[in-house]
Amino acid sequence: MMPKKKYLVSSENAEAVAVIQAGMDPNNSLERVGSAGIIQRIEKGPLDYLFIDLDVFPKTDKAPVTEYDFDTFFKAVWRVRPSIDIFIITPPERIPEAVLAVKAGARSYLKLPLASEEIGLISREIHEDQILESERDYLREQFWEADVREFVRTRCANMKKVYDLVRSVAPTRTTVMLTGETGTGKSLLAKLIHRHSNRREAQFISVHCGAIPDTLLESELFGHEKGAFTGAVRRKLGKFEIANGGTIFLDEVGTLTPSAQVKLLMVLQEGLFERVGGESTLKTDVRVVAATNADLKAMADEGLFRKDLFYRLNVFPIDLPPLRDRSRDIFHLVEGFLSRLNDYGLKTIRQVHPTVTKALQRYNWPGNIRELENLIERAYILEQSDTLTPESLPPDFFEAEWLTAEVPIDTSQTLAQVRSEGVEEIERRYLKDLLTRHQGRINRSAEEAGITTRQLHKLMKKYGFRKEEFKTRH
Repeated sequence: MMPKKKYLVSSENAEAVAVIQAGMDPNNSLERVGSAGIIQRIEKGPLDYLFIDLDVFPKTDKAPVTEYDFDTFFKAVWRVRPSIDIFIITPPERIPEAVLAVKAGARSYLKLPLASEEIGLISREIHEDQILESERDYLREQFWEADVREFVRTRCANMKKVYDLVRSVAPTRTTVMLTGETGTGKSLLAKLIHRHSNRREAQFISVHCGAIPDTLLESELFGHEKGAFTGAVRRKLGKFEIANGGTIFLDEVGTLTPSAQVKLLMVLQEGLFERVGGESTLKTDVRVVAATNADLKAMADEGLFRKDLFYRLNVFPIDLPPLRDRSRDIFHLVEGFLSRLNDYGLKTIRQVHPTVTKALQRYNWPGNIRELENLIERAYILEQSDTLTPESLPPDFFEAEWLTAEVPIDTSQTLAQVRSEGVEEIERRYLKDLLTRHQGRINRSAEEAGITTRQLHKLMKKYGFRKEEFKTRH
């Protein structure tokens, strides 16, 4: 049975609303809302599709091509409902601007007056998409081992492509090159490739090439014979010998020394190598997964990396997007980190405060997933309630950018909503300072604030504060 879908229509054209309502699958539900209440309604609960008048979009002076700021509105919507599809309702004379909205991320546009046949076609298309997506999700899940299925769940189109590439290449022996910024999860992806290959029962060896001194790098990778150099008191097996039959992950492969590059090229071409100080040629059957956050092609063009080795490594490239381009996945990742911490910790955090959620979505994440994971782990340790509150995160995480700059000027929201968020933030900061100064004493804090203790308790619950948190603060 297909899950029930929810539609939201924001249009001043009553005839258009009636046509949409008549043409949609009766098993699904449709609501109507005024242009001033779109974001508020989206925040209240799940929605799958939004039909919206072109004139609802906020105005912009950024470009002469259109008077509408599509990007700002779409970001505000997708920050709350990452998977929602948006359809534009437009009069015929404004179709060029509706096309720009589609390029900015809308699914499609509908020309007024709406035809029932067109709505019926869209309804069938949506239903078919549901079936196809359900089948794709099922097939994807059957490929992944059970304990990693949550990890590979994503709302980001680019990450879906990444996981599809992994599914395609994992069963082969092809060399894979993983590229992307530091902290995007290249090592985890390498492990996924190994675990879903026919080598999963053999060794997975990870080598951070940049962390090994140049003088020891060849010994680590290819081993050495006794007496090969000062300190070589016995024979040592290298990583390529140990990983025989399995997978070796070469992280930061761009830092390899020229001589190590030559030996690696021989392994990739012939499966042959020699230990340092050795005379025997050894054979190994190793699948290589390499990773770099540098532009290896540019390095090769500049003579800083062997071109022939680059082409051998770059047989099947997979580029991981940075977290700032995966904003739809942030809350899912947070849920995964908290679930893992709950399993091994001594407490359970069940939810995330809305202020924290907004901050996580708006932050730029220069350290990518690794930075997010570290932040959540630290917050988990500090948090005293069952909700991840702003007080468990560093203050500058909130104050550096968005609280002072973005909230007051978010033109995708109504004036009432911006004002409400501003008041809430002032209220939260005031309450935090008040309770800190009085070390969590309810009576004194309420008296200074000019409110009753009951009102203070209500506010503390609203913002996730507990008086115990402030008793040890000085």
